[in-house]
Amino acid sequence: MSRRTTAVEFVRNYLEARRAIRRDRLNLERELASYDTPSARLDLDAILARHTDEDTREIQAILNRQDVNRITTRVG
Repeated sequence: MSRRTTAVEFVRNYLEARRAIRRDRLNLERELASYDTPSARLDLDAILARHTDEDTREIQAILNRQDVNRITTRVG
């Protein structure tokens, strides 16, 4: 295999991995958006409370962003 082929394969694999990460994150965002009632959100918060902040950081960031979007959508 030439260096050029290796470089192309590297880029292809990198882009494929990025697409997979983005797809997984969008799926997670959709799943978290389904917790849209106060009681469902309390259930989710109780589940997340059993884990460390480090473990739930990404989920909390998504939930916070979704909360802001809901509030601004209602206001504006």
